[in-house]
Amino acid sequence: MLLRHTPKEIKERSALAINPAKTCQPIGAMYAALGIHGCLPHSHGSQGCCAYHRSALTRHYKEPVSAATSSFTEGASVFGGGANLVAAIENIFTVYEPDVIAVHTTCLSETIGDDLPQMTDKAKKSGKVPEGKHVIYANTPSYVGSHVTGFSNMVKGMAKGFAVNTGKKNGRVNIIPGWVEPSDMEEVRRMATLMGLDIILFPDTSGVLNGALTGEYKMFPDGGTPVADLVASGDAIGTLALGEWCSADAARWLDTQCKVPCTVLDMPFGLKATDRFIDTLRKVAGVSVPDTIAFERGQLVDLISDMHQYFHGKKVALVGDPDQVIALTEFLASIDMKPVHIVTGTPGNKFEKRIGEITAEAGYKANVKAGGDMFLLHQWIKNEPVDLIIGNTYCKYIARDEDIPFLRFGFPILDRVGHQYFPTVGYKGGLHMLTKILDLILTRTDRDETEEKFELVY
Repeated sequence: MLLRHTPKEIKERSALAINPAKTCQPIGAMYAALGIHGCLPHSHGSQGCCAYHRSALTRHYKEPVSAATSSFTEGASVFGGGANLVAAIENIFTVYEPDVIAVHTTCLSETIGDDLPQMTDKAKKSGKVPEGKHVIYANTPSYVGSHVTGFSNMVKGMAKGFAVNTGKKNGRVNIIPGWVEPSDMEEVRRMATLMGLDIILFPDTSGVLNGALTGEYKMFPDGGTPVADLVASGDAIGTLALGEWCSADAARWLDTQCKVPCTVLDMPFGLKATDRFIDTLRKVAGVSVPDTIAFERGQLVDLISDMHQYFHGKKVALVGDPDQVIALTEFLASIDMKPVHIVTGTPGNKFEKRIGEITAEAGYKANVKAGGDMFLLHQWIKNEPVDLIIGNTYCKYIARDEDIPFLRFGFPILDRVGHQYFPTVGYKGGLHMLTKILDLILTRTDRDETEEKFELVY
């Protein structure tokens, strides 16, 4: 009973988070920056911050994550880290030769008020940035928002740092996938390509954090969005932003500054959200949905139809990032499962409103909290038990104590592999996710069923 002291009685907490359902902004910024080809993320703060952020991503993806740091000491903490950053930029380009340095701030540099635009401009004017190389930046104070906020800020920094509007449209479509796994980014690209679209996907961590072991070391993997594509994003005919929290800010900036019209969609988890994504691609491309995609949709519908009796009425507790949880709630509700306890660590009233709309349409009311934590989720579960928990690795303690099947989903997943290789977006991703859910449900049925009802075939 690892969490034996969690009480059933729920008390309102305004200044205390217990077992947070989020991590800090710089981790999101670092993950987004790794989606640029030839980019080295740079943490403008102390060495300890950078080490933690790298470690968190490395543990999740089981891949080495490279990043640089301004290495603040007491002097930089008092007088500012401008000199550290300028020296770091010069050293990084000299030693590691990246195409791009993506600078993000930390609590310390934000608290003392370091001016990133002024500092990066000084580095450029003093000749520290070689010809053809780039420095972009994003402000990512850890005490505001979450890792999702940091991801969004860095993606917007990519648009601001690279996109150029020449006045001549290039016929391409920007897709901002949001914080999903590298495998999901591959699947988004595959679906868009099947629809006949020439897309600019950014960021794109596929081939970076799910690469192959070839025996040859590369400082910068082959994957990632090329700089030329990021520049060309300003001349695209439109932008599809997948997720309000992760992707919308960059898309709206491109709309306002580069006159690239944007559409914000839910992440394509599950049948309905993927239908909307495919239909939007169909309209943009002006084509019919190809048979390959129609067949994949039919396979997902077939599984739902065949196994509906095992999904129906099962209560679920969900915790994760808002864009992912919204789409997943809709998916589960559409197959007559009941997400009854729903938490995200990222603040925002729009999350609670959207979840309320989805559950109301399904005919019930759920417990939902934005800016919540997993302690609250555990208390809800104690008061109203569920059949399945879906969330990151930290949920394993709740699942063990309450003896509930547990599906690992979201960030971070520290004790399993596969998320970086097998998608959960799209019809194929939905099929993959439902087979995992079904396996958990039927495995629990096999464990608990009486001998008289123990079945060979389900």
